[in-house]
Amino acid sequence: MASLALTAAGAEISTPWGGLLNRVSILLISLWPPSIDLEQQLPQAMGYELSCLRYFSLAPSTAMASQQIVYMNKGQGETSYACNSQIQSGAQNRMKPPIEAAINELRSSTTSLLPAQMLIADLGCSSGPNAVELVSVAAEAINRHCDKLQQPPPEVCLFLNDLPGNDFNMVVKSLHTLRQRSSSTVTTGVIPGSFYERLFTTGSMHLFCSSNSLHWLSEAPEVLRRNQIPAYDIDENVRRERLPIVIEAYAQQFRKDFKNFLKLRATELVEGGHMVLSLIGRHPHESTSEFSDLWEIVAKILRVMASEGVIDKAKFESFYVPIYAPSDQELRDIIQEEGSFCTKDLMLHDLTIFVDNSSINASWALNQMRAVFEPIIVQHFGDVMDEFVRTAEQRWSEEGSLQDELGRHQTVAFTMSLTKA
Repeated sequence: MASLALTAAGAEISTPWGGLLNRVSILLISLWPPSIDLEQQLPQAMGYELSCLRYFSLAPSTAMASQQIVYMNKGQGETSYACNSQIQSGAQNRMKPPIEAAINELRSSTTSLLPAQMLIADLGCSSGPNAVELVSVAAEAINRHCDKLQQPPPEVCLFLNDLPGNDFNMVVKSLHTLRQRSSSTVTTGVIPGSFYERLFTTGSMHLFCSSNSLHWLSEAPEVLRRNQIPAYDIDENVRRERLPIVIEAYAQQFRKDFKNFLKLRATELVEGGHMVLSLIGRHPHESTSEFSDLWEIVAKILRVMASEGVIDKAKFESFYVPIYAPSDQELRDIIQEEGSFCTKDLMLHDLTIFVDNSSINASWALNQMRAVFEPIIVQHFGDVMDEFVRTAEQRWSEEGSLQDELGRHQTVAFTMSLTKA
């Protein structure tokens, strides 16, 4: 039998010893053709009972190759997410009071004690200075609660989650620093994977946080891709005619994804568990003319590049960014329809208040956009970022033009506090 590479993640096995290796999580990477029945042969070879198994062939996959892999610009360079996430940090600051309130509400109704063990996760943590901020807030709130009531602190486990393409090197270093400065028992872990899938065991988690992530969809709407309906046409008149169809497709994809997210997290939370979430949204008084203010500016720059022949027009019209900014009413309707959570609070924040107006110039705006969108642009178009920068700088060459464009796209965020019903 060919050899196997075993690493932590993916499928569960139960050992006959029922102890040290009981229900270890593993990912099996197959080095032989997929026709071999691993589910039958592996237990026989290793003496284990597999309750769940996922395996992947190393053979090329056209399906995987066509998928978009979303992650922010890595490292700590000028265009990295780590150096261009101050606005996101401002949104996180608005989440601190509801996180502290959620910790206080997790205490026992009879003894005021917190659970002996508490598990907390940030879903979509990204990288940079913001990655550990929310779980740090939760850990500090636990310590303050225990100090105030002169109670021993619980054992706390803090998880950070994002897609496998995330820059986890920086994240792990930040977690190590957090553990070193903690005065109580804190363990930490990284959970790579999509938050549109199961990540944790049933009824194990006490608090989920997620900041600046849930506006990213699991995929761009399949109905648009299947029917070759561009998300953003080069022809402005055609774009406006098709816009209602495009908006509806993205809205339906968001509804599907967010309902799935709520269902999964409800399964993983303890009774009375909490979620504090923040995502990019659309102002309640704003008409549904765009599916994301963030993407709108980038798309206009790419459209100019396509019209000038810098990038292929067909490639431009087959570019679907999986992002959608919902309204507050959409969020309320989906939460109510799914039924697993009660909405304790839903607040709107204007993210422009976290921007220093004196720092706004073409270089600043480009760094902000590149930090978020460069990886997915390069995946689709290739190495076009120098031309992207040139086109944007030319677009904003007239004094005040950049400020006017940013003013037409006022970005807001929603922060919501949910309790498992």
